[in-house]
Amino acid sequence: MLWRKALGLTQDQVALQVEVEPETISRFERGVTLPSLPTLARLAEVLGATMTQLLEEKAPPPFSVAEKLAAWLAPLSKQDQAFVLDIMARLCGRYGEPRKKK
Repeated sequence: MLWRKALGLTQDQVALQVEVEPETISRFERGVTLPSLPTLARLAEVLGATMTQLLEEKAPPPFSVAEKLAAWLAPLSKQDQAFVLDIMARLCGRYGEPRKKK
């Protein structure tokens, strides 16, 4: 699935959010089977696409770093999201500082 790969998500990650088995996502992507309409709607929601966009099989637009991070954070609990965001804020603060020349 072009959208999944463009977001940098694994089949396992998408399957967890859609509440299906990873093999089910693999079958969808290989064209072995098609998702039901409710599952397609959930896939579209998880991937930030419309159902039409997923069915068109066209490459998605380039995703921003923020969009990719949002997709990665979505399945985490609120507590885990806060933890990851805290770490990212610390890293960004550290690496955003001007480096001193030695």
